[in-house]
Amino acid sequence: MRKGIISLFLMMSAVFCLTDMAFAQELAEEDFAEVPAETSFEDFGENEEASSILSDRIEYSMEELNVATINPLNGNFMDDVWGKMTSDIDVWYLLHGYDLVHWNGEGGMYEADDTVVSGIVVTTDGSDNQTFTIALYPDLYYCDGTRITAWDYAFSTLLSIAPEVTEIGGNIRRPDYLKGYEEYASGDASYLSGFRVIDDDLFSITIKGEYLPFFYAMGLLSTTPYPISEIAPGVKVADDGRGIYLTNESGSGDPIFTAELLKKTMLDPETGYISHPKVTSGPYKLISYEDGVATFEVNEYYKGNYEGETPLIPRLTFEDLPREELIRALESGRIGLLNKMSSSEIVLSGIGAVTNNNTRLAFANYPRTGLAFINFNTEKPIMGEEAVRKALAQLFDKDQFIAETVGNFGLRVDGFYGMGQWMYQILSGALAYPVEEPGPDNEMTDAEYDKQMREWEALTLDEIPVYEYDPDAAAALLSEAGWNLNAQGEPFRRGVDEVRCKRFGDELVPLELSMAYPIGTPAEEALVHLTEAAAQEGYLIRLTAIPMEELLHQYHNVSPREFDLMFLALNFDIMFDPSSDFVEREDAEAMWTETQFADQELYDLTVDMRKTEPGQLLEYIQKWLKYQQHLMEKLPIIPLYSNVYFDFYARVLQNYNVAANVTWTQAIVPAYLGYNAEEPDEALLDEFGEFGDEEFDDEFIEFE
Repeated sequence: MRKGIISLFLMMSAVFCLTDMAFAQELAEEDFAEVPAETSFEDFGENEEASSILSDRIEYSMEELNVATINPLNGNFMDDVWGKMTSDIDVWYLLHGYDLVHWNGEGGMYEADDTVVSGIVVTTDGSDNQTFTIALYPDLYYCDGTRITAWDYAFSTLLSIAPEVTEIGGNIRRPDYLKGYEEYASGDASYLSGFRVIDDDLFSITIKGEYLPFFYAMGLLSTTPYPISEIAPGVKVADDGRGIYLTNESGSGDPIFTAELLKKTMLDPETGYISHPKVTSGPYKLISYEDGVATFEVNEYYKGNYEGETPLIPRLTFEDLPREELIRALESGRIGLLNKMSSSEIVLSGIGAVTNNNTRLAFANYPRTGLAFINFNTEKPIMGEEAVRKALAQLFDKDQFIAETVGNFGLRVDGFYGMGQWMYQILSGALAYPVEEPGPDNEMTDAEYDKQMREWEALTLDEIPVYEYDPDAAAALLSEAGWNLNAQGEPFRRGVDEVRCKRFGDELVPLELSMAYPIGTPAEEALVHLTEAAAQEGYLIRLTAIPMEELLHQYHNVSPREFDLMFLALNFDIMFDPSSDFVEREDAEAMWTETQFADQELYDLTVDMRKTEPGQLLEYIQKWLKYQQHLMEKLPIIPLYSNVYFDFYARVLQNYNVAANVTWTQAIVPAYLGYNAEEPDEALLDEFGEFGDEEFDDEFIEFE
């Protein structure tokens, strides 16, 4: 049944896409009669009269694209060590490039970036450690013309694990897969032996044999260069033949690389590298960042992404706007692109705007790789009780919550996954089973093919425990766990007493909890309804809105955790490795950092999942299901929904394929501003006709 619902939703998404394309075929030719085909911003720049397009009385510049989102920019533009705000990470993709590897969505694996890496040699020693010797192209430069070398990648690695970063509020990495990391982090070694610099364009990275195999294989090599001259002036990376380390350029004196230095060079609100980086390696460079608005220009030294593409739009601005202004800004022409719209109210308004201005506006939609959920901070005594967590899950009506937030543009999830993840898409039927049929180019027999298909068809999301809305079951769970008294110590009466209590020794403890949620979330009203439903069964939950950045700091344990519960949404990395979120402990079970939930079996399942041989998709998903099943049996989180994102944009934005990229800032690189006069695609029109305009309008969208 669940697969059928999912398929219906995916068909609905397909209809949206086809409708968008159909709008494109209805462009009024008279609006662009003076504009030649295959026009780009360069053509317009040479013709003053054609420097903009006038469509429906809206004039668009061919030199600049204004982009808006609902998610605020916080100025943490230096990867997720400094926070995981969506908008900040989008800016990071604009400013920082030349990662050693990239994700191949079609092949489903990480590959070396051939624009950056000229060659890789892999060797294995007697301990099964794998060493990747990497050669760089010599024509890599920062935006100021400074050459990028192996020493820049070495510095990035050392910076990402430096305890001095933790001292100033960063969330450093723990690359326990890297040879010599534990010794270096503990201070037992003064150098990182798993990273060797051989010369300016040649270095090696060694992965410990005990960490292999690793399903995402070369994803462990992911490293982006940062300039040491900007972040740690007076410091250099050295390698005396045993591994890399940081030292003073002068070679003497007290160490310059300190928390005090990084606080000045990285956190200064006017000049710090995190919010105002001047020397970067990505497709764009930052011109200004002020009052939540960032402005960018093309980095003329940028060699290109993994496909050799360089940016075509000369300038970009990026800002967040209040939800009530977003669609008006799009319709007025002030904004050319709205990114990551998810609330049903905004999406419906946006589709209405496209319908009314279909010669000028368009939209794209794509499934989210993450989810919205409620995080239990299980280090809090009450949250440590499994019965309390499960009872609360049965008091939260997920379906009603979804209806009040993302409406028809979201799907209920009952695990730690998102609609856009390949694992989910295979199991839901959105992607075909990766089994090649027998044929001339495939030696598989019919019997082997049938066996593999049966193994795939045996997998189902229905194996994951589901917590339906059931107040009676929740009440029974709480009573059995001892939460069966009222404030006077007498038996709790449903519908009469205000709060449940439980006796711990001589103390009568009320079932009072605190929940944090991000300021401005469209889910605020739905959260109120959830807490009201819980209150009817004796939970008193106090809601507090806090800035998203502060919420994420508490979620990642960067700052003290004040709340019992947190409502938030996140997007997963492509390299889904939940084992990296655990801390192993000698005398206790491994602990999931974000929930403080200790469960050795859960950790072992994440390790088993990551240690799948690359390419073994069936085995990986089998392990992924076991992980999801155990996670939901213990319930350190309440998953709520995943959803479809919508981007709304002016049609002058061409070649914008956000669905095929991780984010809009990657999709914007090959995009351009102009008009491309193409003949309608008759096959597409025929396909769209199978769905029918009336069915789409009546079934899925209700315009007021």
